[in-house]
Amino acid sequence: MLVEAKDISKSFGPKEVLRSVDLTIDDRDRIGLVGPNGAGKSTLLKILTGELRPDLGDLDMRTDRMQYLPQFHQFGNGTLEDVFEDAFTSGTQARLRELEGQMIAAAEHPDIDLSEVASEYSRLQEELTACRGLDVESKKHEALERVGMAGRPRDNKITELSGGETTRVMLAKVLMLAEEADLLILDEPTSHLDIETVESLEDYLLTFPGAVLVVSHDRYFLDRVVTQIWDLDDGILQKYRGSYTDFVPKKMLEVAKRRIAYHKNQVERERLLKIAEEQHLRLKFASTHKTRLKMVERMEEVEEPPEQRNIRIKMQAAPKSGKNVLTAKSLSVKRGARKVLDGIDLELVVGDKMGIFGPNGSGKTTLLMTLIEELDCEGDLWIAPGAKIGYFAQGHDGLDVSMTPEQQLMQALGEDGRNRARSLLAQMLFTDEQVQMPISNLSGGERAKVALAILTSEQRNLLLLDEPTNYLDLQSREGVEMALSDYKGTMLLVTHDRYLLDSVCNKVGELRNGRLRVFNGTYSQMKGMISPVEIVAEGDVYKVVSGFTDWTNRKKYKAGDKLAIAPQEKESFKWALDAGKLKKVPGKEFKKVKRSN
Repeated sequence: MLVEAKDISKSFGPKEVLRSVDLTIDDRDRIGLVGPNGAGKSTLLKILTGELRPDLGDLDMRTDRMQYLPQFHQFGNGTLEDVFEDAFTSGTQARLRELEGQMIAAAEHPDIDLSEVASEYSRLQEELTACRGLDVESKKHEALERVGMAGRPRDNKITELSGGETTRVMLAKVLMLAEEADLLILDEPTSHLDIETVESLEDYLLTFPGAVLVVSHDRYFLDRVVTQIWDLDDGILQKYRGSYTDFVPKKMLEVAKRRIAYHKNQVERERLLKIAEEQHLRLKFASTHKTRLKMVERMEEVEEPPEQRNIRIKMQAAPKSGKNVLTAKSLSVKRGARKVLDGIDLELVVGDKMGIFGPNGSGKTTLLMTLIEELDCEGDLWIAPGAKIGYFAQGHDGLDVSMTPEQQLMQALGEDGRNRARSLLAQMLFTDEQVQMPISNLSGGERAKVALAILTSEQRNLLLLDEPTNYLDLQSREGVEMALSDYKGTMLLVTHDRYLLDSVCNKVGELRNGRLRVFNGTYSQMKGMISPVEIVAEGDVYKVVSGFTDWTNRKKYKAGDKLAIAPQEKESFKWALDAGKLKKVPGKEFKKVKRSN
């Protein structure tokens, strides 16, 4: 066991963020922490890392070998090189200052062993010198390469980096030091990362020997790297075994059971109170009704589960524009001297839902801006005359941040559309206060919801969407996913959300080095054809009773061997189990298995 917490509670003013939370983190655990925005996920992580203290409860940290990636980063005015230098030397330099203080105080404290202090001081100085050696340089380069920033000059000021680049630098720093850690705590590590970088991180976490606790809105990422989900909602932490996809129906069933138990409890309380009232009216001077009232007082009061409020979007498609909606042939676009798109061929027919992914800077947004004719191009581009385009900009550029959400929608709906605007914003879970607040004061997720509300207010038969799920929490992403799945029109979707690519799109395209490669099918199907995706899974341990050969991979097992079998592999070993060649023994092991599409 690495961490144990009992009855942890934390409040900010009148709001109770954590209520009597119990948890344990064991070696090699793979935990995904999920919950609505504002549920207290980052607060819980800060308590575990010592950045915050709980109001109540006990926290037992049994390791100090921990690396933490916070959601928001503060680097000061240093350079990229300073960040990595500090990563290796901060602890050593702090200890050197302590030893210097001890040497100064040695004259007044004869119990201090000056020779021992001097010996440690000399050793740590040598370590500092070694930290500037080739091995450390190699680690720095490897960490930056893993997050796609190996080519970035080390003398760049941190303040000159974008938000996404800052996240990458912090993640690189954490991964560089992870080999010395028992526990990685990562808060939104995939924010602003492209798919290629996220998959590199996933591959690293699959082989990381310690425990991982991660907060993420990336459902595909959670499915691939975690084996249990912690759900934080209304201050209460519930734990579920399995991946995120396993968790969703389990939580729905759990909430349904809790709601039934709550209603049964309420009915029984009302029944006993009614009997007590009738007894009191019938036998006015007797005290028999008090027995019933005491029964009510002694009853365990079942708490009503919080209302599961998800955004509700219905995207109406305009009448069809004809079979062929969009055709591009040998499309090329330059931005300055650089050719961003080079010979793009693209065809969308009615009902197509195509997802485009690729590295950051590969030209995905440029392609969408070309299709809406905001950028000049070479080659042939034809869009059906009946196409009514709805465009969602990644940076929500179409919003006037001086307006309120209500005013912005009324601009699209007209002055008599106030009630319709209010209804659409209510479906996006906006409060009355947020509806009247300037958009400049809203979060990124709230701005995305305003832009989505505008899209739903208009009937369009061709949607061009640039990262529509950015900044949204899991519940909101699922609402957008359902709306796009139900949409009857044609769609071109740029996203890093692989779960969205799988659930919505019937074809995908990878944009890289200016070229577009199209595949008919989902993202996972495309990856499966190229290289099967691996996930981490927890398997039962079996002992080989009599030898056999697994002919799927030609591996031979001898009597006495032990092997772990994950749920995904049970069917492959069914014949050996039925034949009595394997015997289950106590224990669980983590292993990598191929993801089933």
